[in-house]
Amino acid sequence: MESGVASQIVIIVDPSSTGAAIAKEIERRGYQLVCVPMHGEPTETVGWLAVVESHNLGKMVAKMQSIASKAGAEIVCCMAGSEEGIVLADELATALALPSNGVEPKRRNKSWQQKAVKAAGLRATREVSGTTLAEVASFLAAERYPIIVKPTESAGSDGVKRCVCREAAEAHFELLMRSQHRYGSAGAAVICQEFLTGTEYVVDHVSRHGVHRTVMVWRYDRRPNGSGDFVEFNMLPVPSDAPEVAGLVAYTRGVLDAIGVRHGPTHAEVMLTTEGPCLVEMNCRSHGCSGAWAPLARRLTGGYSQVEAAADCMLDPVAFGALPDVYCEGGQFKAAGQFVQLVSKYEGTIVSVEPLEALRQLRSFVCMHVPSSITPGEPLAITVDIFTAVGFVILCHDDAAVVAADVAAIRSLEDAGPLVDVAARDREID
Repeated sequence: MESGVASQIVIIVDPSSTGAAIAKEIERRGYQLVCVPMHGEPTETVGWLAVVESHNLGKMVAKMQSIASKAGAEIVCCMAGSEEGIVLADELATALALPSNGVEPKRRNKSWQQKAVKAAGLRATREVSGTTLAEVASFLAAERYPIIVKPTESAGSDGVKRCVCREAAEAHFELLMRSQHRYGSAGAAVICQEFLTGTEYVVDHVSRHGVHRTVMVWRYDRRPNGSGDFVEFNMLPVPSDAPEVAGLVAYTRGVLDAIGVRHGPTHAEVMLTTEGPCLVEMNCRSHGCSGAWAPLARRLTGGYSQVEAAADCMLDPVAFGALPDVYCEGGQFKAAGQFVQLVSKYEGTIVSVEPLEALRQLRSFVCMHVPSSITPGEPLAITVDIFTAVGFVILCHDDAAVVAADVAAIRSLEDAGPLVDVAARDREID
């Protein structure tokens, strides 16, 4: 343990999803933690020094200072643990004179991001955003279809729809304005943007004082499923010496600079088009999915993932300096593996989840995450986004052929029927 860290406090705003894993890593290093939950109760896997409700910023600052004084400790860091915690974390860090990305409440806004990227001279999408159809009417009339319509502030493909005509775009716009989804915010706008064709990648970084380290590049395998246009089936790690990686990394770092990210973990989604990389969206927090990908990243790199690197970039300048500029320099992963999303093509009422246990017998099986919604008595939905997935499986093995065979086995099971026992197969995808 680093000397003195027990008398240092780290604040995490909304430590949900991977933020909970980062909190646990920081606690493991000996720091004390203060939680600012945005919704519900904080995770019980961390022993919090205190929990401070999110309300008036001035009162929060005073409360944090009081907590530190009583504990005889120093607040050294404030970071976002989730998408919804981004703005408040930067506001709180700035007010406490801690490293932050500055007070820019629009940083989550996907329309604002595109404009900032374009202003920096980088490829950006054609787009417009608004809260009324009148504000986007000219774009909807002139743009080539299909187009993408989605919330300006969201995550996990939530609310994202490919619209093939103006009528469909207007209908989805109105739907989103009536019911901003899981990671939206009250009064948030809707963005309408050009439909990018190409291959979509994830480019994950950690940053410290404007220096960026690439911790992994992944390639999405997205396909239509049910009413979902962009359902993730697999996320495949890309070797750092793959021909597309250098361009993706350089472009993404340009985006980070354009939108003013100097500190912390980030999760970029970038489309590699025939004209080069183009930003889909930048998420100014760690890669999500509750960190289910982290065990695979550790196996691939030989010991670290964005979870550990996120703690390094905020708390340990020596460890951050020791991170490679780009993961696995030389391109050699330590193993082969994939992040596999379990996709349902059926719906019904769950009777038993026991059939999922068979996946643990796969030769390359490492771990599995099944959400709490996948439980007897609950409905099984057809997968349209990460929130309706049956779960995630991490596969990793020294032999890539073993991994490929196990992925094929999972897809065969999905095609054959529900991955869990259901009382009635009310509907199957045609």
